[in-house]
Amino acid sequence: MTNPLKSATTRVGRILAAPVRMAKEHRYADAEAGRQQHKDLPNDRLLPLVRRFINEGHTVTLAVKGYSMRPFLEHIRDQVTLDAFDELHVGDAVLAEIVPGHFVLHRIIDMTGDGWLTLMGDGNIQGTEHCHINDVCGIVTEYIRPNNHVTPASNRWLRWRIRQWRRLLPVRRYLLYIYRLTI
Repeated sequence: MTNPLKSATTRVGRILAAPVRMAKEHRYADAEAGRQQHKDLPNDRLLPLVRRFINEGHTVTLAVKGYSMRPFLEHIRDQVTLDAFDELHVGDAVLAEIVPGHFVLHRIIDMTGDGWLTLMGDGNIQGTEHCHINDVCGIVTEYIRPNNHVTPASNRWLRWRIRQWRRLLPVRRYLLYIYRLTI
């Protein structure tokens, strides 16, 4: 036997939640329609194409996947524009193939005179990758935020913030924890 008060409460709750539920369904339907317009390719198939396009002289805009570049780049929310490079500097974000078939979008933290680079994601608290300058596919020239707000990678304020973030490596773990709580 059902409790009449419980079933009445359930019905009222469903009626009150209907606009929220319909808005969620509508939002998910819009997201699904957007996904149908854009094809998601796995990185192992997409990124070799990106390398080829950049080598042919094109620029490429990609959605960021992963959390290794927090707080400067957020998973799916942000995009980057990649282009060919003439020279690289410590602090530049690059797309590099660190082992055959494995690409990362990380920041250069050290360079040697013979062309070897040390890379580390902004959201990483330890661990680095090493590659040769010939393994770099492209350099980030623009950061694209929601609402198409574009920040050039050469922006002085952004470069200053990146330098300060690198200096905060000993306490980065705690700062990233606070950041995750606030987003």
